[in-house]
Amino acid sequence: MRLQNKVIIVTGSTTGIGKAIAKRCAAEGAKLVLHGLEGFLGEEVLEEIGAEKAVFHQEDIAAEGCPERLVQLAVDSFGKLDAVVNNAAWVVQSNIHNTDRAFLQKVLDINAVAPFLLVQAALPQLSKNRGCVLNIGSVNAWSGEPNLLAYSISKGALMTLTRNLGDSLIRDHGVRVNQINPGWVLTEREKERKKSHGLSDTWYEDLPKMYAPAGRILWPEEIAAACVYWLSDEAGPISGQVVDLEQYPMIGRNAPKDTSTIH
Repeated sequence: MRLQNKVIIVTGSTTGIGKAIAKRCAAEGAKLVLHGLEGFLGEEVLEEIGAEKAVFHQEDIAAEGCPERLVQLAVDSFGKLDAVVNNAAWVVQSNIHNTDRAFLQKVLDINAVAPFLLVQAALPQLSKNRGCVLNIGSVNAWSGEPNLLAYSISKGALMTLTRNLGDSLIRDHGVRVNQINPGWVLTEREKERKKSHGLSDTWYEDLPKMYAPAGRILWPEEIAAACVYWLSDEAGPISGQVVDLEQYPMIGRNAPKDTSTIH
C-alpha cells in the first residue's frame, strides 16, 4: 500500500499503459481520477477498480478547460489531489512528407501542450500537498522511429518540459516532476497497430533479438510497477529525472519495426 490515501489523476487510463498504471495505483491504496475518450472503456476500468476508489471523466485531453475539469473532479470527489500522471498521447505515424502544420500542431497539443496545462491547473493542489507529476514519455524522444516524426518531436518536447519543471517546481513549490520513457510495450493497440503495418497476427511471439533480447517486449504491468516508485514518498526529493525503460541501452536512433526489418 505504497500509495495509501493518495489521490491521483491518470490521463489516458482506459487502455494500455494508462489502464495498467491506474489499476496498480488502486492496488497500492490510491484513489483515482480516470480519463479517456471512450466512455465504455472507461466504465469497464471503473468497474474493475471499484466506484469507491475511482471516478471517470470522458473528454479529449486537448479540449479547452479539460485540465481544470480533471483537477476539480479530483477535489470534488476525494477532497484533494496528490499526483498527476500525464499518460494520454496520440501515437500516430508520420514523416517529413506527410506532416503539415495543422497535423504537427495537433500532435503537439495532445502530447506536450495538454500535459503542461494539466500541471499548471493542478499546481495549487500539488503545492499544498507536496505532490508530484509523472510524465509518460517514450524512448522515441531521443530521436525516434523514422515513421513517427511528429510523435517523436512531441515526446522530445515533453522530456524538456519534465526537466525544466522538475528543476523549478521542486524549488518553488515542493513538487517533484519526473518522467519515464517506455520502450516497446505490448498494449492492445500496439498489437493492432503493427498488424496494420503489415505484420502477422502473432508478430509479437517471435521477434528478432535486436528488438527483444529477452525474447519478448515489455508488458504494460511492468511499466505500471515502475511508476509506483515515482508516485510514492519513496522517491524522496528526486526531481527532473528522465528514465528509459527498455531492455537495452536506448539513446539515439530507433529503427523501424515493420516488414522492412521483421520478417
